[in-house]
Amino acid sequence: MIRSPSSARGRIVMFVIALLGTAVIAGAPSPEGLSVRGQFALATMFFAGLLWVTGAFPLAVTAISIPVLLTFFGVYDDLDAALVGFADHLIFLFIAGFMLANALQKYDIDRRIALWMMSAMGSSPRRLVLAVMLATAFLSMWVSNTATTAMMTPIALGVLTQVIGREGVEAASAAAEDIDSDVAADGAGATGVADAAGSDDFTNIQVSMLLGTAYGASVGGVGTLIGTPPNAVLASQLNKMLGYEIGFAQWLLIGLPIVAVTLPIVWYVLTYVLYPPQVEDVTDARAEAKRYLDEEGPLDPRGKRVAVIFTATAFLWVVGGLEDFIAPLLSDAWAVTLFGGSGASIFGIEGHQGLFYYVMVGLMSIPALVLADTMEWEELADIDWGTILLFGGGIALADALAATGATKWIADTVFSSLTGAPIALVVAVVVLLVIFLTEMTSNTATATIIVPILISIGGVFAATLGLTDVAAAVFLSVSGAIAASFAFALPVATPPNAIVFGSGYLEQKQMMRAGIVLNLLMTVVLTGFIWLLFQFVWPHILW
Repeated sequence: MIRSPSSARGRIVMFVIALLGTAVIAGAPSPEGLSVRGQFALATMFFAGLLWVTGAFPLAVTAISIPVLLTFFGVYDDLDAALVGFADHLIFLFIAGFMLANALQKYDIDRRIALWMMSAMGSSPRRLVLAVMLATAFLSMWVSNTATTAMMTPIALGVLTQVIGREGVEAASAAAEDIDSDVAADGAGATGVADAAGSDDFTNIQVSMLLGTAYGASVGGVGTLIGTPPNAVLASQLNKMLGYEIGFAQWLLIGLPIVAVTLPIVWYVLTYVLYPPQVEDVTDARAEAKRYLDEEGPLDPRGKRVAVIFTATAFLWVVGGLEDFIAPLLSDAWAVTLFGGSGASIFGIEGHQGLFYYVMVGLMSIPALVLADTMEWEELADIDWGTILLFGGGIALADALAATGATKWIADTVFSSLTGAPIALVVAVVVLLVIFLTEMTSNTATATIIVPILISIGGVFAATLGLTDVAAAVFLSVSGAIAASFAFALPVATPPNAIVFGSGYLEQKQMMRAGIVLNLLMTVVLTGFIWLLFQFVWPHILW
């Protein structure tokens, strides 16, 4: 996202430009094939997209403007209809996920996992970076990648002081003072981190470890349905537009192979090609990670209860996707009650959502935390409501574009020239387009705009792909949603990038050097790997 001036005047100027552009689009003659309401939905998309890209307003503030504009233009004749996206079931999955993450963080369970991996694996500089990336990626599957990066960055800096010494950890700007306080609060500042020095002389291990933290969080988020908002945007839009449901276990079979292939490649490029560590001995760093872990001590009883609840929730998320294997072993009534269906449940009612439905499981974990005497409401409610509102506004906009036919019109206009092109070329265009868009705006906003379009062009490419319209739509939209997590070049592309850059211990030119190389490389890798999955794996999972 390109930052606009942060002053009140700059914000007003950008807002006026957005309004003028919106008015021009809304008042122009309707293009052939586009309804008037569709044109108004496109005008709303321009308004939200411009403010999202420029960052004139906080992302969530722009998001809550969307239902107002949609109702103002008459796309919906009732504000309640425009607000339906904010009550989407996947919104509540994210709320549950954020609250579970708060419980993990309260008892330092996430930190213990990270320190254990670093103390167990960090036997060499490259393995130490790998340990940080693996820990960050794993945690990012369950905890928001923003929170994971914020937690891992001071840990990584504290360990770095043991590798290259206090004087070796250079801070790029006064912004580093903020991270110093975090490091001290986490116990990582016991040996100290250098004050802001304004030096360009960063060591390679410092750069590779910090970039590895950010990139590990972004890549790891692909692994689960709750790992990053684009995954949930995809699931929501497939359900809304096609009535197609992607379950939690189903997504694991999609996301985990992507993580397993791409994360080692990112690590190899960072530590062997771009920023190879120029130190040999990391014994002190490994010992420091172990010391931090020892200082944590054993989990208290409440922490153990949180660990049990989290493990049970994750287990049930997976079990809920094993209906084909488990349901035949049960009576029809119990199968409907646990997995859902149109038949009679054990309660004698026809039709049931299923207790193992992943959103139901996530929501049930919240009262479980309270019953276990582990969390107070104030602690549960301290979540990233801005992301929730951004997600809701994105769904509202995508719903309006789909309902008015604007999405299909965009799809036909932009992508029709690719009809009949080879599958690999179609995937490459989708991946490259999504990565490029994500570099300019948040990956949630990118997914909100592009995923419905990719769903709509399923019919256009069905013959090319040799699939049904629905299967083609699923294939293209899943490819696009995955690509939204692979923008590495700019600090503003993803929250993890912004956090490690904002720490002051990294320069933008270093991130851009790594990011441009990885963006191009990941376009090729994702294109090839998605093609292989399309040929041999996804037909058994997705259609």
